[in-house]
Amino acid sequence: MSDKKRIFVEKRGIFDVESPKIFSEIKTIVPHIQDVKVYNIYDLFGIEENELNKVIFNTFVDPVVDILHTENPAENLHFATEFLPGQYDQRADSAQQCIALLTENENSKVRSGKLIELFGVTENEVEKIKNHLINKVESQEKDLSKLEIPAEETPDPVIIHEGFIDFSTDQLNEFYHQHGFALGFDDLEFIQNYFKSEKRNPSETELKVLDTYWSDHCRHTTFETELTDIQFNDSFKDTLERIFNDYLEKRKFLGREAKPISLMDLATVCARYFHKTGKLENLVVSDEINACTIEIEAEFDGKKEPWYLLFKNETHNHPTEIEPFGGASTCLGGAIRDPLSGRAFVYQAMRLSGAADVLEPISETLAGKLPQRTISKQAANGYSSYGNQIGLATTLVNEIYHDGYKAKRMEVGFVVGAVKKDWVRREKPQPGDLVILLGGATGRDGVGGATGSSKEQDETSIHTLSTEVQKGNAVEERKIQRLFRNPEVTGLIKKSNDFGAGGVSVAIGEIADSLEINLDILPLKYDGLNGTELAISESQERMAVVIEAKDKETLINFCEKENIKAVEVAKVTDSGRMQMFWQGNKIVDLSREFLDTNGCAKSQNAEVSHLQNIENQNIKFTEENFLQALSNKNTASQKGLAEMFDASVGGTSVAMPFGGKYQETEMEGSVQTLPVLNAENIETVSLASWGFDGEISSQNSMVGAANAVVESVVKIVAMGGKYQNIRLSFQEYFEKLGNQPEKWGKPLASLLGAYDAQMNLELAAIGGKDSMSGSFQDINVPPTLISFACANGEKKNIISPELKKAGNKLYFFQHVPQENGLPNYENLKKVFDDIHENIQSGNIVSVKTVKDGGVAVSLAKMSFGNQLGAEISLDESFLLNKNIGSLIIESTSELNNDLFQLIGEVKADKNLIINDLKITISSLFEVWKGTFEGLFPTVEKEKILVELDEKFNATKAETITIRKHGIAKPRVFAPIFPGTNCEYETQNAFRKEGAEVASLPLINLNHQLLNESLDAWISQINQSQILVFSGGFSAGDEPDGSAKFIVKNKKNEKMKLKILRY
Repeated sequence: MSDKKRIFVEKRGIFDVESPKIFSEIKTIVPHIQDVKVYNIYDLFGIEENELNKVIFNTFVDPVVDILHTENPAENLHFATEFLPGQYDQRADSAQQCIALLTENENSKVRSGKLIELFGVTENEVEKIKNHLINKVESQEKDLSKLEIPAEETPDPVIIHEGFIDFSTDQLNEFYHQHGFALGFDDLEFIQNYFKSEKRNPSETELKVLDTYWSDHCRHTTFETELTDIQFNDSFKDTLERIFNDYLEKRKFLGREAKPISLMDLATVCARYFHKTGKLENLVVSDEINACTIEIEAEFDGKKEPWYLLFKNETHNHPTEIEPFGGASTCLGGAIRDPLSGRAFVYQAMRLSGAADVLEPISETLAGKLPQRTISKQAANGYSSYGNQIGLATTLVNEIYHDGYKAKRMEVGFVVGAVKKDWVRREKPQPGDLVILLGGATGRDGVGGATGSSKEQDETSIHTLSTEVQKGNAVEERKIQRLFRNPEVTGLIKKSNDFGAGGVSVAIGEIADSLEINLDILPLKYDGLNGTELAISESQERMAVVIEAKDKETLINFCEKENIKAVEVAKVTDSGRMQMFWQGNKIVDLSREFLDTNGCAKSQNAEVSHLQNIENQNIKFTEENFLQALSNKNTASQKGLAEMFDASVGGTSVAMPFGGKYQETEMEGSVQTLPVLNAENIETVSLASWGFDGEISSQNSMVGAANAVVESVVKIVAMGGKYQNIRLSFQEYFEKLGNQPEKWGKPLASLLGAYDAQMNLELAAIGGKDSMSGSFQDINVPPTLISFACANGEKKNIISPELKKAGNKLYFFQHVPQENGLPNYENLKKVFDDIHENIQSGNIVSVKTVKDGGVAVSLAKMSFGNQLGAEISLDESFLLNKNIGSLIIESTSELNNDLFQLIGEVKADKNLIINDLKITISSLFEVWKGTFEGLFPTVEKEKILVELDEKFNATKAETITIRKHGIAKPRVFAPIFPGTNCEYETQNAFRKEGAEVASLPLINLNHQLLNESLDAWISQINQSQILVFSGGFSAGDEPDGSAKFIVKNKKNEKMKLKILRY
């Protein structure tokens, strides 16, 4: 037989979950289609027949759920798809690892694809379907007439741009446009002058590195631009000038008068001020660029320890717009790596996205765009896939709808991590230190991502940007998480930086002032990459760490024990230059002084003239309007979307996404306990929330930003947090500003509003992320400043917002803004303290924030969780109108606060009585649940009963032997496979019951290490009474699921003999 083979795998009956999804998707564009059948395709190379017989029914086909076809099974119109060459294929990669595990063949190659068979369509409609299903950024149509591996490429040489330093202005301008730089033409002139001083022409790598290093994404060029002439020219002039003058006073107090006034300075001055005045004492300041970090006290098992709490928000708007699955998955992966590089274990996540009308017909999709519903669904699949694989609980998921996000999708991830303080070592790298690269291999994915995300998108983007989107590998990142949970490892690391935007050029380039980087050492996903691609590739799941030279072998051995590839890729020198070498040539040689200029200093005028008074909604309270408010996209249930995300993995979740007996009242935020290893009772929790309203911000970005801060803080308070513990991080997302002063006025007004909120609440934003390219043709995203709030708290104080008990009193706090529209901070602070005290005493048992739909919608949502009714009486102006900062409070006894208005009480019957209107909870619930049911279903279309043939049972009951012994503490061995993601909580469960637990990862970096790993497992099994397999991510019936690795391991000849004797 030939050493190459193609097989098709069909899912049996009810196990075929993919075909109905594709059918539903196609039906939106070809309504009369009759059916769809999806098959998995595997092209296998370098595998002999005897090896194929070993693996085919173990790796690719499960006889219980799959049907094998050796020829194309499609009898109707069909087409096939595959990843573009160079795109990471996790399914194929995992299949190759399974083959090696079973056959010792480490040289096999696998390529995967999909065969889609269509029923009841015409040839012309097939083309329409292809265009809809194949995203050209990541995939292509597969030619089934060919069975071959794409030819290995020879890397192109790195060229020198001869004559560059002698170009005239016109020639340089032509060069600038030919190469599509993200940096400005003035920057290129600056670069030309630098190389004139060096008396040489630049390499292509040097120009690409500078374009990346100085990109808006990496160096926040827009935010660092000096604002030289600021004008306030609308009805809010007095308010803006008051806030701005206060900012100038704080700059003077901080001695920053000589620093440029910029958006960045305005965004960070509050944190500087509070830190200097002693109101931000727990802020951890470091040279490392990781994540927002505060020092807290962790309480568990009757003791207290100093810990670091780290949090970070990350956006992937540009990549998610053009390739939703990959863009959203690496949004989360990138967010995780920031705290992870700070040596923290990331255990808590939220997701916030922004879209236009996801329910609009696909026919209304703009040219050059993917359909809104496609972006929304695939992005949710991508983000949830990464989180579910790595084992990160995502306990709050929301999507905001605003027409402006048709310009570009908003995709934001927020994560929280924690680490024991004395596990973290932070020291300045010294000459002679080494930079170790650990984790994933390098490919073309993400090349140009930093510069691409800094550009404005046009209608050609989804067809031309195939390398700009990174590919995530959650399994690899999980290994790094385990590695960094070892204090012996973190004690070796002087400084760490994750690989995100800019790849080697940024992750290693900014880790020390002077470096010699050897690009030939980088582990590769495939051959053919040249030095430029190696320098700027943004391949994910890589980490750069600085260690002393004497610790090199120790660290590499630790990495090997976690099945992680680690190599020395750079040396710290004292040259004052960043140098890169490839194939014996020095292809980058840039002075640190020049690199750190970040290009030409930019200046810009700004004019605030866009602010409007916030419109009063004045919605009349009627049953029809009430139901309409509940069905509004920004109000309706998003449970189907939220349930795509695992909210319990990790065992730290305190508040689930939906509360109550019926799990239907949405939580105000995310609450989880710290991830303390081997602890039985952890009292310290971290709380997280967000605040933003696109409608208000579109009218008045100053008020919108201040409200965003208030909303995020109010949600923490509503969950039982102490508002003084809150620290903030902002996410700014604006249109491409160009050089128009009135456009620059939008983020300026937003940051002034956020500044006002910070100063008045005495809460600081200690981090943030900006994305300044939200434009498409004449469409712009709304002025977006999201406030993320994070705080440490106590588990005993956490409450959820569903109504708790009939007879309890209901109070209303009406937040009345100031005359200028900004929040009434003094009243809010009084309310925050009172609520916290009453939660601690047990008087307040639930709190719900008021937003879209007013009090009526918030009360309805409170009723859904336990199906408890309520009767209230309240002025009609509050019932359906938006009122950010207002609260509904449920208490067991009277509350003595003049700001709280008693409006009614909780009832046992399943009705809401609001003023004179009585309406059943069930009718409200039905409307609330219905809006997105077609897009993100919560109910199965039909109940399916599964009957399996007993002949497929692997174990017969009578063959199981129960062994009794007198050992007081049984030994448990818990092996860790690729894809295992809940090993910590599994092991902890056994420890709580008194067992002694050991675990070892499977090491399959090469065959020798695999055999040694299996020998170590056998040794552990020999000493153990219990063998436990921790859970892994879903898709266990596919090659890229951890269940397959468990099965392959058990079927390895060495392990099979041992398990049979066990």
